[in-house]
Amino acid sequence: MAELTQNPKTSVRNVIDALKTPWVLIIAILLLVALLDPGNWTEIVTFAAKALAHTGQYILFAVLLLSYLKATGAEVMVARAFEGRETRMIFLAALFGGLAPFCSCEVIPFIAGLLALGAPLSAVMAFWLSSPLIDPPTLLITAGALGWPFAIGKAVAAVALGLFGGFAVRALMRAGAFSQPLRNYKPAGCCGCGPKLDDKPVWTFWKDPDRRQRFRSEFVQNGLFLLKWLALAYVLEALLVSYVPADLIARVVGGEGVGPIVVAALVGMPAYLNSYVAPPLLAGLIEQGMTAGAAMAFMVAGAVSSIPAMAAVWSLVKPRVFATYLALGVGGAILTGIVFQMV
Repeated sequence: MAELTQNPKTSVRNVIDALKTPWVLIIAILLLVALLDPGNWTEIVTFAAKALAHTGQYILFAVLLLSYLKATGAEVMVARAFEGRETRMIFLAALFGGLAPFCSCEVIPFIAGLLALGAPLSAVMAFWLSSPLIDPPTLLITAGALGWPFAIGKAVAAVALGLFGGFAVRALMRAGAFSQPLRNYKPAGCCGCGPKLDDKPVWTFWKDPDRRQRFRSEFVQNGLFLLKWLALAYVLEALLVSYVPADLIARVVGGEGVGPIVVAALVGMPAYLNSYVAPPLLAGLIEQGMTAGAAMAFMVAGAVSSIPAMAAVWSLVKPRVFATYLALGVGGAILTGIVFQMV
């Protein structure tokens, strides 16, 4: 006999989870605008819809690319980057960190698997720092919102930050630091997706029914994910442009010099926005006076503080390694902003 009753606590939790979705937040925002400022409602909706339509082509290509990488099993190529000499591993880890098509739950078991395979902390740190910054969908979405120069600059920054962190950790380890960096951690692996070096990517995935099914499921899942977050991002950008005074933005993170870049990095880390929401909002801030260097520093610092990335670091390593990760992230964000501003 089917159970017709349900735990009240579970029901309340399910309702709360449903109310926290981007779709509900979008509807709530638009309802508030309709009630408080009905004359501006059409302009805000039109602004958000046009921006989302413009980015749609990038979303489609990004989802197709990500689904292809997942269906072929290209993750193994990233795992193989952690073989060989330490210097080579750092370079490849920083490079592949920006290409890794991992979901957030895959970060911890993948990194745990690499450490179990004996990958040095320096190479793993390079991957940790570069991976949250860029991936194929983020690259295309950033290009759609901020232009290709900004997107390419962020990709270069991801690799550079990975190299900076990797070699910094290697120098500290040679000086005697991090002799025992790991916690007592046993990877459970919610996805069961640690690296398997003996696997090979199957580039013609459509010949395998299981891989075709994975392509379809990844396409739907990632497409809906990107759509909901970008819709929210463009609604927030419309609110920003409409209601936040441009001179306020210009006073805080506008103007020349290092000051606005440092402020943007320090504000960007605690005010983390995921990599799909940040580009549209930064486009609105730039229009109102934020400098390009400050925008880059804000984006880099915010990406380093992503919940999956920090959870992976905290669950695997001791607090001093975690503190080093954050310091390298903020310092790298400031340096990136300064260089990008000069270029």
